[in-house]
Amino acid sequence: VDLAFLLLTFFMLTTTFAKPNVMQLTMPVKEKNPNPEEQTKIKASQAMTIILGADDKVYYYFGLNNPKDPSVAKPELKLTDYSQNGIRKILLARQAQQPEPIVLIKPYTYEGKDARYKNMVDILDEMNITNQKKYALVDISKDDIDLIKASGL
Repeated sequence: VDLAFLLLTFFMLTTTFAKPNVMQLTMPVKEKNPNPEEQTKIKASQAMTIILGADDKVYYYFGLNNPKDPSVAKPELKLTDYSQNGIRKILLARQAQQPEPIVLIKPYTYEGKDARYKNMVDILDEMNITNQKKYALVDISKDDIDLIKASGL
């Protein structure tokens, strides 16, 4: 019995435990007294919106979706996937076209058809791989949900 406990203790102390994989995220400092009038305005020419859909779908469009503003054209919603030739290729092409794009990531959460947590991790990995400087996690708006439903994708 002593030998069994000695061996058990020896192996417990000498084994290396698996280290968890973590993703380094840098979060902005929250202001104490935020002023909504001083929030950063995004130019439509710089914006790219990625919507993480249900069933591992990725929707994206360039510009901003603002149906209340008649001067802004309705964006063209496109569908892709998380592969190397999917969203990564699109992000790199957008970065070549627009030197400092601002990517808005919107997880789809509507009527029980939610995006999966894995999809969020995958898109954050793509932001790291493609070296995107500016991106934000944003709640999906009713206008974006209507755009997805109208597109039929």
